[in-house]
Amino acid sequence: MNRIPFPPMTYPLIAILRGLKPAETEGVVGALIDAGFTAIEIPLNSPDPFRSIEIAAKMAPKNCLIGAGTVLTTDQVEQLDAVGGRLMVSPNVEPAVISLAGAKGMVTMPGVFTPTEALAAARAGATGLKFFPASVLGPSGINAIRAVLPPDLEIAAVGGVSEENFAAYAKIGIRSFGLGSSLYKPGMTAADVTARARATIKAYDRVYGV
Repeated sequence: MNRIPFPPMTYPLIAILRGLKPAETEGVVGALIDAGFTAIEIPLNSPDPFRSIEIAAKMAPKNCLIGAGTVLTTDQVEQLDAVGGRLMVSPNVEPAVISLAGAKGMVTMPGVFTPTEALAAARAGATGLKFFPASVLGPSGINAIRAVLPPDLEIAAVGGVSEENFAAYAKIGIRSFGLGSSLYKPGMTAADVTARARATIKAYDRVYGV
């Protein structure tokens, strides 16, 4: 099965903007991009998410990966494609959703917690795996599961992860993260996001030597 590759990124960090409103999108997404982020996820349980994704996709440079989180159905994949989304993140492993998103050229990152889920996602053609909640599995848990996975899968730690955890994951070779509340919470200004994003990038540089 052809697997859509994870694009090369200086900072393989996915900013998760749960609760973002369309009116805030340009300012918040712009702040993240200016700080060095090139992957943005707007979960579908946010207000008018497809409108926000469309705004973000139109304003972002071509090297940026803009898309949706909490994608549960093939209809939502179709909507995401219609507004220009190129990243599909789901909380579960639904082969039909993963397959359709991949067929549309999207990078796919389904959520997994067990070896069974991880291998099912790999069989469905997922680009990578979102180990969630990473705060429960920890680096050792993710590392143990990774031993049985195809080596070309991108592995991201998501859930309860911030710049404070980078060093622990770096020890096992994990370099991709999904970052939510450590970067953005509803009501934050673009200036707030700028400060948090820059601090995150500096912390990543210190650990990974970018």
